[in-house]
Amino acid sequence: MVEREGPRSLYLGFAPALTRSLIYGGLRLGLYEPCKHVCSYAFGSTNFAFKFASGVVAGALATALTNPMEVLKVRSQMSTSRISTIGVMREIVSEEGVKALWKGVGPAMVRAGCLTASQMATYDEAKQVLLMWTPLEEGFQLHLMSSCIAGTAGTLVTAPIDMIKTRLMLQRESKGARVYRNGFHCAYQVVLTEGVKALYKGGFATFARLGPQTAITFVACEKLRELAGMSAI
Repeated sequence: MVEREGPRSLYLGFAPALTRSLIYGGLRLGLYEPCKHVCSYAFGSTNFAFKFASGVVAGALATALTNPMEVLKVRSQMSTSRISTIGVMREIVSEEGVKALWKGVGPAMVRAGCLTASQMATYDEAKQVLLMWTPLEEGFQLHLMSSCIAGTAGTLVTAPIDMIKTRLMLQRESKGARVYRNGFHCAYQVVLTEGVKALYKGGFATFARLGPQTAITFVACEKLRELAGMSAI
């Protein structure tokens, strides 16, 4: 890419990617607490199941609102002409309609909901358990340990989803007959022919990315909440 298109080609779609990261990251973290408070008010409980549900709602809503940025990022990266992000958006809307900006929003919401739920609920619950059963107190060490546990949980939940998504994407690009009808059929066939372990192919690479990202996210989030005078998660 550098040889044929120059160093700038590595940053195609940077503007929509950065915009999505800022909005999506803020929304999924910011919506979790309100969702948890609603569950507490409606059901009088904030056990792990309700925390998980709050994470699903927060992640799904954040993805639904930022999906156009993801579509613009992918289209900008695939475009052969160097047009601006606004130009790409105008092209999509004029040729395919506004709905095209939400293509693929369903699977994206499922993945984001599972990721946010596994991270937020596990982090929240891990903190409570560590505070109760260890001498740790609210602070950096507690936040780091809890976020490492959350990163592991996030990997265990999302690695199979990413593997299935990759198989389906590779199938669409190939010219042969379709092996998998949908995500559920893909998961069933993989387990049937390759075993359960096959769902976690590339799991270490996923953890290598998701583990540090989760740790940095939660440690930074807790520090920012402290500086803003807010209570810890």
